[in-house]
Amino acid sequence: MLSVKILSYKKPQRYIVRQTIIAARNEIRKTHPDFDITISEVKTLEEIEKYTLVLSCPSLMINEKLFCTGWFPKKEEIIEWFKQYINGNNER
Repeated sequence: MLSVKILSYKKPQRYIVRQTIIAARNEIRKTHPDFDITISEVKTLEEIEKYTLVLSCPSLMINEKLFCTGWFPKKEEIIEWFKQYINGNNER
């Protein structure tokens, strides 16, 4: 199971990223039905600063590795990141 964190102090940004993550997970499940993730949110500026200095836009972490900072990832990008873990190639 992958651990995914959404970093943003703005609720609408977290919502958008969460929906994109869920769509990517659902797409992956078509070929890997047992694939699952946990999604958590880092909401406070103090907590976000522990991971990144970019505070104005969302960031995304997978298994404690920062995958995007300061932009909204597309579903296709998240699918590729998930596939890296499925295939055992999680170097970033």
